[in-house]
Amino acid sequence: MEITPDMVQQISIRLRQCKIATIYDVLDKLGYPNQCLDLAIKPLDPGMRIAGPAFTIRGTREPRYDSNFPRPQFDDFGMFKAMTKGCIVVINAEKDQLVGHWGEMMSLAAQQFGATGAVIDGGTRDREGILNIPGWGLFTRYTSPIESKSRWRSQEFGIPIYMSGTTTSVVLVQSGDYVVGDADGVLVIPSEFVDRVLVEAERTEVLEEGTRRDLAAGHPIWEVYQRYQRM
Repeated sequence: MEITPDMVQQISIRLRQCKIATIYDVLDKLGYPNQCLDLAIKPLDPGMRIAGPAFTIRGTREPRYDSNFPRPQFDDFGMFKAMTKGCIVVINAEKDQLVGHWGEMMSLAAQQFGATGAVIDGGTRDREGILNIPGWGLFTRYTSPIESKSRWRSQEFGIPIYMSGTTTSVVLVQSGDYVVGDADGVLVIPSEFVDRVLVEAERTEVLEEGTRRDLAAGHPIWEVYQRYQRM
């Protein structure tokens, strides 16, 4: 069955309503425990939540710029034009720890072309400006005032990349895999089984809500856990 943009949007909306901890538990039970990115990659604001298909970017330290570093794929704002509605920009900065690999203007431009957030295995600039962009979520290792020009360059987009992991050293992210994040961290869900993860996560969220409600009402924990299949 062909996945339409509307279907992608609906999946993203439903995933955003699930807690990352819940989604991790589902992935763990399905035999995919190593989908969590490095816990040092955090939201600029704890209330930020993201969910959507990955738009991958790989870059590296690079002193050349423009005419000295031809990148036909990027000509005429090709990177932005390739973005799809609801996507999450995912950047592997290849361990550069100096510059801001993203910023406010890049966020605004990406949002114009449909992106709803970014995850950077590196740094960003313009924290205050980014926080003022409605509906935008950004997860990053650090903030920096240092301009990337003549120091770091994007080289490819829409290709498989590795991001730093938590339970493993790296996590593979393919373009179109689903990326979800909240204050607890960022997870990558391979696109081929996102439907299964979503259905199970939503079922678990219903049980979680019942557990939370009954515990708050003072019901004994052993009764609550048995009632909601948590034993």
